[in-house]
Amino acid sequence: MTIAVVTFPGSNCDYDCYKALKDVVGAEAEFRWHRTESLGDVDAVVLPGGFSYGDYLRAGAIARFSPIMEAVVAFAGKGGPVLGICNGFQILCESGLLPGALLRNEKLLFSSHDVHLRVENADTIFTRAYRRHDVLRMPIAHGEGQYYADAETLSLLEGDERIVFRYVDSEGELSHETNPNGSAHAIAGIINEAGNVMGMMPHPERAVEEILGSTDGLGIFSSLVEHLRSGPAAVTV
Repeated sequence: MTIAVVTFPGSNCDYDCYKALKDVVGAEAEFRWHRTESLGDVDAVVLPGGFSYGDYLRAGAIARFSPIMEAVVAFAGKGGPVLGICNGFQILCESGLLPGALLRNEKLLFSSHDVHLRVENADTIFTRAYRRHDVLRMPIAHGEGQYYADAETLSLLEGDERIVFRYVDSEGELSHETNPNGSAHAIAGIINEAGNVMGMMPHPERAVEEILGSTDGLGIFSSLVEHLRSGPAAVTV
């Protein structure tokens, strides 16, 4: 089992994801540089957080044209699991693998602190270690995390249970005060229609060990690894 962690110029969470996968959940993780045109034989792909290309133009807009993204799009099209975290979520939206866009935070300030998330869908390949409506705590660190989509898209996401996480308080309740960036419908993470591509703004890789202050993000990686262990063989792209 091999999980590729893609590194773009400006990525700063690639090593965190690598460590979470390799040292915490015991998967075989390998880095892939953004100029690589092939992913090789891999079972899953992680697009990590950071500030790819300095977030020029808008977050993820340039990374979407990196040579490796053609392979990532093809991999996802064949059903390969792809997880985008923070900047990775932004890249997934820019590349069309997920609907909507991530805009500047409502208060136009960079936000870096712990948030609470409610699990809205525990029946995905990334969330089966959780239960529906579990409340998780993990950090955010972004300036462009306000999820936006038109009314029709939001209705589809709601109706198809493709909203995976929402921002809530510690009791699991929704409020404007607990939405750190003004995201529509308090969305913190979504999944594609096929169920193999998920993007989320909070950082689960920073919440996988007690020394980090929370282990609530561990279920993202353990769910993915368990899926791969019982699922199909690697895809070559």
